[in-house]
Amino acid sequence: MSKQLTDLEHDLALLRQMLRIRRFEEKSAELYSAMKIRGFLHLYIGEEAVAVGVAEALGAEDAVVATYREHGHAMVRGMSMRAIMAEMYGKLDGCCRGRGGSMHLFGVKERLYGGNAIVGGGLPVAVGLALADKLQGNNRVTCCCFGEGAVAEGEFHESMNLAALWNLPVLFACENNLYAMGTALELSESVTNLTEKTAGYGVPSAAVDGMDVVAVEAAAKQAVATIRQSGGPYFLESRTYRFRAHSMFDPELYRSKDEVEQWKQRCPIENLKTQLQQQGWLDDAKWAALEKEVADEVADAVAFAEQSDWEPVEELTRFVYSDREG
Repeated sequence: MSKQLTDLEHDLALLRQMLRIRRFEEKSAELYSAMKIRGFLHLYIGEEAVAVGVAEALGAEDAVVATYREHGHAMVRGMSMRAIMAEMYGKLDGCCRGRGGSMHLFGVKERLYGGNAIVGGGLPVAVGLALADKLQGNNRVTCCCFGEGAVAEGEFHESMNLAALWNLPVLFACENNLYAMGTALELSESVTNLTEKTAGYGVPSAAVDGMDVVAVEAAAKQAVATIRQSGGPYFLESRTYRFRAHSMFDPELYRSKDEVEQWKQRCPIENLKTQLQQQGWLDDAKWAALEKEVADEVADAVAFAEQSDWEPVEELTRFVYSDREG
């Protein structure tokens, strides 16, 4: 990140949001190891700039469809850490009453439509949401976040084709972390420049440094402005990197430790923090205060999840079948 920062309050807010995601994810890994969180857990550590930057381009009425690596997306959409952590614990006060867990966060108020566990599964959902908005005359954008692994799925091409054919307001926000689950991009895709894949559908596209939150925000705002003007789709590739393994069960044998360490030198949090310090906008006291604020929020979320009730056994069949007549 080399561009001169010009908006202190805004850039500090971006830093705070990324830090909230980072510390929440680190605590989640700790709780998973303590078997407080069960099932699968996919961490967003290293990719925070993407969710935070893209969120800045979206309005409250816009929709977001995400993958199973979606804790950060839920947070930037306004979902509380309490609701997320309780959901990961499987508790009643979670955003889905504890029934979805880490991979299936959902919020009507936040217009967050998953948390989708199937690779590429959110793409047709996003097209459907955008089609509904168009038919109803709503001035909304649907943002679909997905990894580069989904680009190899049929749903990507089908969704891209229909979004272009029907001129639907979808932001296809690709989070390219180079390895999908554990296969390097060059071993799974014959064309590794993903923006080229949209040309056949007539969809405009751009690529951005996904480790630079300011750059991601600018690119996302340009993408959303294009969508609102044309009514049609846009493909934005954020080139990023996850510092942790694909999931907590991943032995991570597909990449070297040296490579991971090299990418950590581009940490989006540390780089923005350093630039704010160099420009005299952030000192040690302010940073310590920010760290404490975030740590307190994370601790509060954990305490809330610990104290939350389990769903009563007699209600476990609720929502499985409709009890409506006729």
